[in-house]
Amino acid sequence: MRNTITRPALGRHGVWRPSRTTTPEIAAGVERFGFGALWLGGATADLELPEQLLDATEHLTIATGIVNIWRSTPDELAASFHRIERRHAGRFLLGIGAAHPESVAEYRSPYTALVETLDALESLGVPLQRVALAALGPRVLRLAAERTAGAHPYLTTPDHTRSARAVMGRDALLAPEQKVMRSTDAAAARHVGHKVVAPYLELTNYRANLRRMGFSEESLADGGTDDLIDALIAHGDAAALVARLDAHLEAGADHVAIQVLPGRDDPLPTLAAIAAALAA
Repeated sequence: MRNTITRPALGRHGVWRPSRTTTPEIAAGVERFGFGALWLGGATADLELPEQLLDATEHLTIATGIVNIWRSTPDELAASFHRIERRHAGRFLLGIGAAHPESVAEYRSPYTALVETLDALESLGVPLQRVALAALGPRVLRLAAERTAGAHPYLTTPDHTRSARAVMGRDALLAPEQKVMRSTDAAAARHVGHKVVAPYLELTNYRANLRRMGFSEESLADGGTDDLIDALIAHGDAAALVARLDAHLEAGADHVAIQVLPGRDDPLPTLAAIAAALAA
Protein backbone atom coordinates (compact mmCIF):
# COMPACT_ATOMS: atom_id res chain seq x y z
CA MET A 1 0.00 0.00 0.00
CA ARG A 2 1.34 3.45 -0.92
CA ASN A 3 2.02 5.78 1.98
CA THR A 4 -0.54 8.58 2.33
CA ILE A 5 2.12 11.18 3.17
CA THR A 6 2.60 13.44 0.16
CA ARG A 7 5.92 13.76 -1.63
CA PRO A 8 7.86 17.05 -1.43
CA ALA A 9 7.07 19.83 -3.89
CA LEU A 10 9.62 19.82 -6.72
CA GLY A 11 8.14 22.13 -9.32
CA ARG A 12 8.59 21.39 -13.00
CA HIS A 13 12.29 22.24 -13.17
CA GLY A 14 15.17 21.49 -10.83
CA VAL A 15 18.94 21.20 -10.90
CA TRP A 16 21.25 18.18 -10.64
CA ARG A 17 24.74 18.66 -9.20
CA PRO A 18 27.55 16.40 -7.95
CA SER A 19 27.74 16.61 -4.18
CA ARG A 20 31.48 17.29 -4.20
CA THR A 21 31.10 20.60 -6.07
CA THR A 22 27.86 21.86 -4.57
CA THR A 23 27.96 24.71 -2.06
CA PRO A 24 25.36 26.63 -0.05
CA GLU A 25 25.94 29.55 -2.43
CA ILE A 26 24.97 27.41 -5.43
CA ALA A 27 21.88 26.18 -3.58
CA ALA A 28 20.88 29.76 -2.80
CA GLY A 29 21.27 30.65 -6.47
CA VAL A 30 19.16 27.68 -7.57
CA GLU A 31 16.42 28.88 -5.23
CA ARG A 32 16.78 32.51 -6.29
CA PHE A 33 16.27 31.61 -9.96
CA GLY A 34 13.02 29.83 -9.13
CA PHE A 35 13.98 26.18 -9.55
CA GLY A 36 12.05 23.87 -7.28
CA ALA A 37 14.63 21.28 -6.29
CA LEU A 38 18.33 20.58 -6.12
CA TRP A 39 19.40 16.96 -6.66
CA LEU A 40 22.73 15.80 -5.25
CA GLY A 41 24.67 13.08 -7.01
CA GLY A 42 26.91 10.87 -4.92
CA ALA A 43 25.29 11.76 -1.60
CA THR A 44 26.38 9.90 1.52
CA ALA A 45 24.24 8.22 4.16
CA ASP A 46 24.94 10.86 6.80
CA LEU A 47 23.07 13.38 4.61
CA GLU A 48 25.21 16.19 6.05
CA LEU A 49 25.38 18.14 2.77
CA PRO A 50 21.61 18.03 2.13
CA GLU A 51 21.07 19.37 5.63
CA GLN A 52 23.58 22.19 5.07
CA LEU A 53 21.83 23.17 1.84
CA LEU A 54 18.44 23.12 3.51
CA ASP A 55 19.88 25.40 6.21
CA ALA A 56 21.08 27.79 3.49
CA THR A 57 17.71 28.05 1.70
CA GLU A 58 14.14 28.82 2.65
CA HIS A 59 11.85 26.68 0.52
CA LEU A 60 14.03 24.75 -1.96
CA THR A 61 13.53 20.97 -1.91
CA ILE A 62 16.77 19.02 -1.61
CA ALA A 63 16.86 15.52 -3.10
CA THR A 64 19.56 12.90 -3.33
CA GLY A 65 20.26 11.56 -6.76
CA ILE A 66 21.34 9.15 -5.38
CA VAL A 67 22.52 7.52 -2.16
CA ASN A 68 24.12 4.18 -3.06
CA ILE A 69 22.42 1.40 -1.06
CA TRP A 70 25.59 -0.72 -1.08
CA ARG A 71 27.50 2.01 0.77
CA SER A 72 24.94 2.76 3.44
CA THR A 73 22.59 0.89 5.73
CA PRO A 74 18.87 1.45 6.22
CA ASP A 75 19.56 2.29 9.86
CA GLU A 76 21.98 5.07 8.84
CA LEU A 77 19.62 6.43 6.20
CA ALA A 78 16.60 6.36 8.48
CA ALA A 79 18.45 8.14 11.29
CA SER A 80 19.65 10.83 8.87
CA PHE A 81 16.21 11.20 7.30
CA HIS A 82 14.50 11.68 10.65
CA ARG A 83 17.13 14.21 11.76
CA ILE A 84 16.49 16.30 8.65
CA GLU A 85 12.74 15.92 8.91
CA ARG A 86 12.76 17.31 12.44
CA ARG A 87 14.53 20.47 11.24
CA HIS A 88 13.14 20.87 7.70
CA ALA A 89 9.83 19.06 7.55
CA GLY A 90 8.65 18.19 4.07
CA ARG A 91 11.63 19.63 2.16
CA PHE A 92 13.74 16.52 1.60
CA LEU A 93 13.39 13.64 -0.87
CA LEU A 94 15.59 10.58 -0.34
CA GLY A 95 16.69 9.21 -3.69
CA ILE A 96 18.35 5.79 -3.46
CA GLY A 97 19.70 3.35 -6.00
CA ALA A 98 21.67 0.16 -6.53
CA ALA A 99 24.45 1.76 -8.61
CA HIS A 100 26.47 -0.49 -10.95
CA PRO A 101 28.11 -3.93 -10.77
CA GLU A 102 31.39 -2.45 -12.05
CA SER A 103 31.67 -0.15 -9.05
CA VAL A 104 30.53 -2.32 -6.13
CA ALA A 105 32.29 -5.51 -5.04
CA GLU A 106 29.30 -6.87 -3.09
CA TYR A 107 26.83 -6.36 -5.96
CA ARG A 108 23.96 -8.87 -6.12
CA SER A 109 20.40 -8.75 -7.42
CA PRO A 110 19.67 -5.01 -7.45
CA TYR A 111 15.92 -5.50 -7.49
CA THR A 112 15.96 -7.73 -4.41
CA ALA A 113 18.32 -5.36 -2.62
CA LEU A 114 16.08 -2.38 -3.37
CA VAL A 115 13.00 -4.21 -2.10
CA GLU A 116 14.82 -5.18 1.09
CA THR A 117 16.02 -1.60 1.58
CA LEU A 118 12.52 -0.20 1.10
CA ASP A 119 11.09 -2.74 3.54
CA ALA A 120 13.71 -1.79 6.11
CA LEU A 121 13.25 1.96 5.67
CA GLU A 122 9.49 1.61 6.01
CA SER A 123 9.90 -0.44 9.19
CA LEU A 124 12.13 2.35 10.54
CA GLY A 125 9.42 4.95 10.01
CA VAL A 126 10.60 6.52 6.75
CA PRO A 127 7.50 7.29 4.66
CA LEU A 128 8.09 5.82 1.23
CA GLN A 129 6.35 8.75 -0.47
CA ARG A 130 9.48 10.63 0.58
CA VAL A 131 11.73 8.15 -1.23
CA ALA A 132 12.52 7.89 -4.95
CA LEU A 133 14.41 5.22 -6.86
CA ALA A 134 17.08 5.52 -9.50
CA ALA A 135 15.33 3.52 -12.21
CA LEU A 136 15.93 2.80 -15.87
CA GLY A 137 14.40 -0.55 -16.80
CA PRO A 138 10.73 -1.54 -16.57
CA ARG A 139 11.00 -3.72 -13.47
CA VAL A 140 12.53 -1.03 -11.23
CA LEU A 141 10.32 1.65 -12.77
CA ARG A 142 7.29 -0.40 -11.71
CA LEU A 143 8.76 -0.88 -8.24
CA ALA A 144 9.30 2.87 -7.96
CA ALA A 145 5.71 3.56 -8.94
CA GLU A 146 4.23 0.90 -6.65
CA ARG A 147 6.30 1.48 -3.50
CA THR A 148 7.77 5.01 -3.54
CA ALA A 149 7.14 8.57 -4.68
CA GLY A 150 8.53 7.61 -8.08
CA ALA A 151 11.63 7.41 -10.25
CA HIS A 152 14.70 9.50 -11.00
CA PRO A 153 16.15 8.20 -14.30
CA TYR A 154 19.64 9.38 -15.28
CA LEU A 155 21.31 9.64 -18.71
CA THR A 156 18.12 9.27 -20.71
CA THR A 157 16.13 10.98 -23.44
CA PRO A 158 12.54 12.19 -23.85
CA ASP A 159 11.78 8.91 -25.61
CA HIS A 160 12.80 7.04 -22.47
CA THR A 161 10.63 9.39 -20.43
CA ARG A 162 7.67 8.52 -22.63
CA SER A 163 8.20 4.79 -22.22
CA ALA A 164 8.83 5.16 -18.47
CA ARG A 165 5.55 7.02 -18.04
CA ALA A 166 3.72 4.22 -19.84
CA VAL A 167 5.26 1.68 -17.45
CA MET A 168 4.68 3.72 -14.28
CA GLY A 169 1.18 4.98 -14.85
CA ARG A 170 0.07 8.54 -14.50
CA ASP A 171 0.34 9.17 -10.75
CA ALA A 172 3.93 8.33 -9.78
CA LEU A 173 6.66 10.96 -9.85
CA LEU A 174 8.88 10.83 -12.93
CA ALA A 175 11.88 13.13 -12.60
CA PRO A 176 14.58 12.50 -15.23
CA GLU A 177 17.98 14.18 -15.26
CA GLN A 178 18.95 16.11 -18.40
CA LYS A 179 22.47 17.29 -19.25
CA VAL A 180 22.74 20.67 -20.96
CA MET A 181 25.52 22.87 -22.33
CA ARG A 182 24.82 26.46 -23.28
CA SER A 183 26.94 26.74 -26.42
CA THR A 184 26.04 27.31 -30.04
CA ASP A 185 29.36 25.72 -31.07
CA ALA A 186 28.14 22.18 -31.72
CA ALA A 187 31.64 20.75 -32.15
CA ALA A 188 32.81 22.18 -28.83
CA ALA A 189 29.68 20.96 -27.05
CA ARG A 190 30.10 17.47 -28.49
CA HIS A 191 33.76 17.43 -27.46
CA VAL A 192 32.71 18.06 -23.86
CA GLY A 193 29.81 15.64 -24.23
CA HIS A 194 32.01 12.77 -25.38
CA LYS A 195 34.27 13.20 -22.34
CA VAL A 196 31.30 13.30 -19.98
CA VAL A 197 29.37 10.38 -21.49
CA ALA A 198 32.27 8.00 -22.22
CA PRO A 199 32.66 6.69 -18.63
CA TYR A 200 28.94 5.90 -18.43
CA LEU A 201 29.20 3.81 -21.58
CA GLU A 202 31.52 1.46 -19.69
CA LEU A 203 28.75 0.62 -17.22
CA THR A 204 26.47 -2.33 -17.96
CA ASN A 205 23.25 -0.76 -16.69
CA TYR A 206 23.54 2.36 -18.83
CA ARG A 207 24.60 0.40 -21.91
CA ALA A 208 21.66 -1.96 -21.51
CA ASN A 209 19.24 0.92 -21.13
CA LEU A 210 20.61 2.74 -24.18
CA ARG A 211 20.25 -0.47 -26.19
CA ARG A 212 16.63 -0.74 -25.00
CA MET A 213 16.18 2.82 -26.22
CA GLY A 214 17.25 1.75 -29.71
CA PHE A 215 20.90 2.75 -29.86
CA SER A 216 23.21 0.26 -31.58
CA GLU A 217 26.44 -1.15 -30.21
CA GLU A 218 28.24 0.88 -32.84
CA SER A 219 26.72 4.10 -31.51
CA LEU A 220 28.02 3.26 -28.01
CA ALA A 221 31.59 2.47 -29.09
CA ASP A 222 34.61 4.73 -28.54
CA GLY A 223 32.85 7.25 -26.34
CA GLY A 224 29.67 7.35 -28.41
CA THR A 225 28.75 8.79 -31.77
CA ASP A 226 27.78 12.43 -32.27
CA ASP A 227 24.14 11.34 -32.68
CA LEU A 228 24.24 9.63 -29.28
CA ILE A 229 25.81 12.70 -27.64
CA ASP A 230 23.19 14.97 -29.21
CA ALA A 231 20.44 12.71 -27.88
CA LEU A 232 21.81 12.70 -24.34
CA ILE A 233 23.10 16.28 -24.03
CA ALA A 234 21.13 19.32 -25.11
CA HIS A 235 23.31 22.11 -26.49
CA GLY A 236 22.60 25.49 -28.03
CA ASP A 237 21.23 28.74 -26.70
CA ALA A 238 18.91 28.93 -23.70
CA ALA A 239 15.83 28.52 -25.88
CA ALA A 240 17.22 25.28 -27.32
CA LEU A 241 17.93 23.97 -23.84
CA VAL A 242 14.40 24.80 -22.70
CA ALA A 243 13.02 23.01 -25.75
CA ARG A 244 14.70 19.79 -24.59
CA LEU A 245 13.35 20.24 -21.07
CA ASP A 246 9.90 20.79 -22.54
CA ALA A 247 10.26 17.58 -24.56
CA HIS A 248 10.64 15.60 -21.33
CA LEU A 249 7.60 17.29 -19.79
CA GLU A 250 5.54 16.69 -22.92
CA ALA A 251 6.62 13.03 -22.85
CA GLY A 252 5.25 12.62 -19.33
CA ALA A 253 7.87 13.89 -16.86
CA ASP A 254 6.60 15.75 -13.81
CA HIS A 255 9.95 17.39 -13.19
CA VAL A 256 13.30 17.66 -15.02
CA ALA A 257 16.62 17.93 -13.16
CA ILE A 258 19.07 20.05 -15.18
CA GLN A 259 22.77 19.18 -15.09
CA VAL A 260 24.89 22.03 -16.44
CA LEU A 261 28.06 21.17 -18.36
CA PRO A 262 31.01 21.54 -18.22
CA GLY A 263 30.82 20.37 -14.64
CA ARG A 264 33.87 22.39 -13.56
CA ASP A 265 32.18 25.67 -14.51
CA ASP A 266 29.94 27.81 -12.33
CA PRO A 267 26.41 26.59 -13.23
CA LEU A 268 24.63 29.78 -12.16
CA PRO A 269 25.05 31.80 -15.41
CA THR A 270 23.51 28.99 -17.46
CA LEU A 271 20.78 28.47 -14.89
CA ALA A 272 20.00 32.19 -14.93
CA ALA A 273 19.69 32.10 -18.73
CA ILE A 274 17.42 29.05 -18.58
CA ALA A 275 15.28 30.66 -15.90
CA ALA A 276 14.90 33.80 -18.05
CA ALA A 277 13.95 31.69 -21.08
CA LEU A 278 11.40 29.76 -19.02
CA ALA A 279 9.90 33.02 -17.75
CA ALA A 280 9.63 34.30 -21.30
